[in-house]
Amino acid sequence: MSILNIDVYPAPVLKRKTEKILNIDDGIRRLAEDMLETMYKAPGVGLAAPQVGQALSLVVADPGEKDKPTPLILINPEITAYEGRTGITEGCLSVPGYTAEVVRHQKIIVRAYTLDEKEIELTLEDFPAIVLQHELDHLQGILFIDRISRLKRSIYDRKFRKGTLDQS
Repeated sequence: MSILNIDVYPAPVLKRKTEKILNIDDGIRRLAEDMLETMYKAPGVGLAAPQVGQALSLVVADPGEKDKPTPLILINPEITAYEGRTGITEGCLSVPGYTAEVVRHQKIIVRAYTLDEKEIELTLEDFPAIVLQHELDHLQGILFIDRISRLKRSIYDRKFRKGTLDQS
């Protein structure tokens, strides 16, 4: 396994819609494992393929407890139902040094494929649901900063242009 480079805003791949994965082969399995290793090392709770330069419909996440890893690898994930609204402060490995509150659905149902080509359906609530919505946004070329108010976005853009964001 390898640690991959995480692309940061304004990398063009982050604004592209991804392509569905039609063949789950050894290259996809290796990419998924490398993404998990990269996510844990960063450290983060989710990572989408565009964040590592791949315009593919693949996400990894582990929104569980830190001492009990429960990694998810989802291929071609789609939200099929949602309900409720909640706000939480989000950050992103591809937008270092900035956080903002984003409104998300409180509960979602996601359909996806596993690495062994099985179709699964997950019902997620609260933090795990928020993590998956954030990662699935990446598959559509959407960053969390695209979901904040114009005022907050203008503040972010100004700090970005001046190079005054805390990159730690």
